[in-house]
Amino acid sequence: MAASSGGGHFALHNIIQRMASVDEPFSKVDDTHDDGSDSAQLSENETKPRDRTSLLDSTEEFEIIDSTGEEDDDLSDLPLLETVEAVDAANIQNESNEDTSQEDTGKESEEEWIDVLGSGVLRKKVLIPGKGAESRPKKGQDVTVCLKTTLEDGSAVEENVPLTFTLGDGDVMQAFDLCVLLMETGETAIIAADAKYCYGKEGRSPDIPPNANLVFEMTLLEARDGPDLELLTGQEKMDLANKKRERGNFYYQQADYVYAINSYDIALKIVNSSSKVEFTSEEEAELLDVKIKCLNNLAASQLKLDHFEAALKSCNMVLEQQPENIKALFRKGKVIAQQGEYSEAITILRKALKLEPSNKTIHAELSKLVKKHADQRNIETAMYKKMLGNVSSSTNKSTPKTSWSISWKWLFGATAIAIGGVALSVVIAARN
Repeated sequence: MAASSGGGHFALHNIIQRMASVDEPFSKVDDTHDDGSDSAQLSENETKPRDRTSLLDSTEEFEIIDSTGEEDDDLSDLPLLETVEAVDAANIQNESNEDTSQEDTGKESEEEWIDVLGSGVLRKKVLIPGKGAESRPKKGQDVTVCLKTTLEDGSAVEENVPLTFTLGDGDVMQAFDLCVLLMETGETAIIAADAKYCYGKEGRSPDIPPNANLVFEMTLLEARDGPDLELLTGQEKMDLANKKRERGNFYYQQADYVYAINSYDIALKIVNSSSKVEFTSEEEAELLDVKIKCLNNLAASQLKLDHFEAALKSCNMVLEQQPENIKALFRKGKVIAQQGEYSEAITILRKALKLEPSNKTIHAELSKLVKKHADQRNIETAMYKKMLGNVSSSTNKSTPKTSWSISWKWLFGATAIAIGGVALSVVIAARN
C-alpha cells in the first residue's frame, strides 16, 4: 500500500505541476479584459495554487482527486501548452504552404510559355492541345492556319483570317515560320512576337504601326505536302515562282538581303524544275522572263552583301540568255569595278549606256568609274616616274667612273701603239 501511495503521490505531483503551468497563460489572458474583474480573477488564481499544494501534501489516492467534481479545478476544456504551440506551428506551416503554392502557381504559369528563341522576343503558349507531336508539320509543307491578331494593348487588328503558306519558305513573317513548326494539327496557341519578327520598322498601313509588337491567336487547321513541281502547268509554275519572287522583293525593301536571296533561289528552283507537262511558246517566254528577273534581283542582293563572285555568276547567267540586258550589264560592271578592273568595267558600262543613253544611274556610275580610273592611272604614272627617276639617277652617278676608266684604257692603248710603231721603225732602219 505504501508503494501504491508513493506512486500516487508522484503521479499527483506531475498533474499538479502541469495544471499550474496551464494557469499562467490564462491568467494573463484574463488580465486583458476591462470589465473590472481583474482583482477577483487574481484572487481566484492566488487561491488555486494553495488548494493544489494541499492536495499534494495529502495522502489521498489519485482516484480521489479525479473524482472531486470541483468546477474550480476542472481544466478539461483548457488546451495544454503543447496544443497551443502545435496550433501556432500549424498556422505558420499553412501560411508557408500558401506562399509556396502561390510561387508554384507563378512558376507553372511562366512555364506554360515556350521561349522559342531563348531571348524572350518570341514566345508561344498552348491554349488547346493538338493531335500529338507526330502531327506537327514539316518544313516545305503547305499549312493552313486561322489567325486573330491584336496589338500589345489588346486592340484587335483582324479576326478569323485564314492563311495558307509553305512552311519555311519565308512566305510569311518569321514569327509564323518559327512557331508553326512547334505546333500540332488542331492546336490553338498564343504567340507573342517582337516587332522584328512581325512587320518590323515599316509596320503595315493603316492598322499596324511601325515597330509594333503583336499577339496572335493561331489555330493550325491543316498540314499537307506541297505541289509536285513536275505536274504544274505553265501558268501554275509562273504564279508560284512570281509569288516567291515578290516575297524576295519585300525582303529586299526591308534590307533583309539574306531572306531575299532565299526567296529568289526558291523561285529559280521552281522555274528550272523539270516538267511532265508541255508548255506553249508563250508560257516558256514568260517563264524565261521570270527567271531573268529573279537572277537580276539575286545579283542585286548579292552585291549588297559583297558576294561579288556569286553576283558575277548571276549576271553572266542573264547575259547568256540576253546579251544586251541592261540591268545585268550594269551590275556586272559594278562587280568588275569592285575587283579593281576599271578599264573593263568602263567598257561594260559604256555598252549599257549605249543601249539606254538617258539612264542617269548608268551615267553616274560611269562618271565615277572614269574618275577612279584616271586617279588610278595618275598614281601608276607617278609610281613609274619615281621608279624611272631612281634608275636615271643611278646611271648618272656611275658615268664619271666609266668615262675615267675609258680614258685610261684609251691612253694605254695609244701608248702601246706608239711604242710598237717606234720599234717597227728601228727594225726597218737596222735592215737598211
